[in-house]
Amino acid sequence: MEDIQNHKDYRNIDIDQVGVKGIRYPITVRDKDMGKQQTVAEINMYVNLPRTYKGTHMSRFVEILNEYNRRISIQNFSDILEEMKKRLNAESAHMEITFPYFINKPAPVTGTEGLMEYRCTFKGSLNSKGSDLIAMIHVPICTLCPCSKEISNYGAHNQRGEVRLQVRFKKFVWLEDLIRLVEDSASCDVYSVLKREDEKYVTEKAYDNPRFVEDIVREIALKLNNDPNITWFAVESENFESIHNHNAYAYVEKHKNRCKA
Repeated sequence: MEDIQNHKDYRNIDIDQVGVKGIRYPITVRDKDMGKQQTVAEINMYVNLPRTYKGTHMSRFVEILNEYNRRISIQNFSDILEEMKKRLNAESAHMEITFPYFINKPAPVTGTEGLMEYRCTFKGSLNSKGSDLIAMIHVPICTLCPCSKEISNYGAHNQRGEVRLQVRFKKFVWLEDLIRLVEDSASCDVYSVLKREDEKYVTEKAYDNPRFVEDIVREIALKLNNDPNITWFAVESENFESIHNHNAYAYVEKHKNRCKA
């Protein structure tokens, strides 16, 4: 049968990324406590397309995933990218894997166990200049407003927020360690199950530990600056404000090899 994708294209325009998006697929993620965790990811896969070709072969992306079956993980990320380049005759390959990651997190006082979900992403690329891999986590947090606490005769407004952290690293990095670093920088953690004793603890801990979004990104940046395994990071904190008709937001990005602490 005729291969239309290999026909010549005369518009003289290179395509940076072409491929497939939104593939739902089972993957294996390393779990610090349990060894490994099975989850289901949404996967995007792209390659570059030179100006001389009309199209790429979309089915080959899915074929590569099927060949790796349930062995898809951060450990063989580069192998999959290399296979994409080879099979699709490309100069560069890109893949994004987004998945829910679950941690068994006991309540702070009663110890009542519950699973917390964290949305995580691995983003990788491979080209003639080398490979690149970024880990990203979304962490729900609780914050209490320092200004509200200062000006109020009693109480202070608090809210749930989210921190989105991206890192490049030299060696393997545990998702649990990144999540814990973020949670330790907030006014208090968010839990899936809280009894009354736990709610009292969480409320009082947040009150004793007020944080602006500016405080949160600075606290996280300070810790990552002191971690020699992290080479680059981008951290953003967003509060879903409880008394304002807007969200509060802060962002810090740093390439540690280019900037001073």
